[in-house]
Amino acid sequence: MPNNSIIDMHAHWFPQAMVDALRARSAPPYVRKGEDGREYLYSSFNPSVMEQAESAQARLEAMDRNGVQRGVLSMTGVYGIERLPVEDALPLCQIYNNAAAEVCAQYPGRFSAFAALPLADVAAMLAEFERIMQLPGMAGALLPSDGFLSKKRADYFRPLFDAANRIGAVFMVHYGKMPNDPDAPKVDNSDNPHARIGTLDMQARISQNMLTFCMTDFLDDYPNVTIMSHNLGGNIPFEVERLDHRSMLDRPQDELPSKRIRNARVIVDCNSLGARSIEAAFEVYGPGRIVYGSDGTDFGMAWTNKAIADARIPESEKASIRSGAALAALSRAGLGLRAAAE
Repeated sequence: MPNNSIIDMHAHWFPQAMVDALRARSAPPYVRKGEDGREYLYSSFNPSVMEQAESAQARLEAMDRNGVQRGVLSMTGVYGIERLPVEDALPLCQIYNNAAAEVCAQYPGRFSAFAALPLADVAAMLAEFERIMQLPGMAGALLPSDGFLSKKRADYFRPLFDAANRIGAVFMVHYGKMPNDPDAPKVDNSDNPHARIGTLDMQARISQNMLTFCMTDFLDDYPNVTIMSHNLGGNIPFEVERLDHRSMLDRPQDELPSKRIRNARVIVDCNSLGARSIEAAFEVYGPGRIVYGSDGTDFGMAWTNKAIADARIPESEKASIRSGAALAALSRAGLGLRAAAE
C-alpha cells in the first residue's frame, strides 16, 4: 500500500468550467464534437479526445486509490491558453484559477494549486498573480519552460519573481511556449511526432531551463522563491558528467557544473520517469531535491508509486520524495503551508 502522506506536486486538472469555456471558443484552443460523436480538444498539438471534465470527487477517488493525500493542481501549459492575446488569456486563466481556488477551499486538506497566468502582458500577469495568491490554497504559479531557456529570456519574468519573493511562492516551470516568440525552437515532427515533441524536445528544453536556474545568477535576487522543474529536470541526471567533462576542457577555471547543480535552490519532480532515473537524479541532486509527480492521472500515480518503491535509494529519501521535500517547499508558500499542514 502506498504511503498515504504523499504530496503530488505535478497534478494537472481540467475542471468543467474550463471545458465549458473552450466549447464556446471559435479558435484554438477549443473543444468540438467529432464525427464519431466524441469531443476533441484542438490546441497547438494534434486533436486529443476530451472524454470529460474531471470533478474534484473523481480526482480524490484516484488519489485515494494510490495513497496520495494532497494534489497541487495545475493547468497544463501545452494547450496554449496562457499564451493567447491577453484579452483572451486573462478570462480563461481566471476561470481556471477560480475553479482551482474553490476546490482548495472545499477540500483544504487535500488540494493546493498553481495559478495559470496570462503571459503576453506583464502587468496583467502580475495583477492576476497578486489577485489569486490571496485566495485559498494557492502555492504559486505555472510558468512556461521556453521563458527560461536562457537568463536573457528569464528577465521577462523579473517583476513576477519580485512579487513571488515577497511571499515565498513556488513556481512550477513546465514545458510550454512563450507568446509571439520568434526565436522559439522548431522541431521537425513529420515522423514520430509524439516521441519527438512529447519526450525528446520536452526533456531537452527542460535541461536548458536547469542551466539557467542552476548555472547563472538569475535566482540570486529571489532567495524566497522555490523553483520546481518537472520530469527530473530534463536530461541533467544523464548529462551532468558530460557537462563536467566539457567544463574541464573548455573552462577549467569555472566551478564544475555538477557542483553548481547540486547546490542550486531548485527541486525536480519525478513524473513519468522510472526507478533507474530516480536513482541517477538522487546521485546528481542530492537529498531532499526530488518531489512526487504524476501528471494528475491514475496511471501516473501508480507508475510513480512503483518507480519510487523500486528505486535503490535510502528509505529516508523515498519518504522525502513522497512528501518531505514538497512539504518543505509548500511551507515557504504561506497559504500552501497552512493547507499542507492541515
